[in-house]
Amino acid sequence: MSVAAAFAGMRSVSPMVFRAGCPDCRGRFELTAGALRLAIGATSKSTFYSFTCPDCGVSVRKPAGERIVELLTGGGVRTLRLHSTL
Repeated sequence: MSVAAAFAGMRSVSPMVFRAGCPDCRGRFELTAGALRLAIGATSKSTFYSFTCPDCGVSVRKPAGERIVELLTGGGVRTLRLHSTL
């Protein structure tokens, strides 16, 4: 089976977009999964997502609770698991 045959009939899927806001410039915008990063730490205090504001260029870091983690991972956001040091 060729690649073309394997994908025949499949329709294009729009990339997942996430709404976000910048605490510095107060801009509101939509970001694709590729524009976001998710870091999962040992506790809820060390779990966050980050992005660069497309309006002002500032690096933004926001806490990510369970629901946010679920949405971002399900939407294809790259995830980094942080290891605790003892």
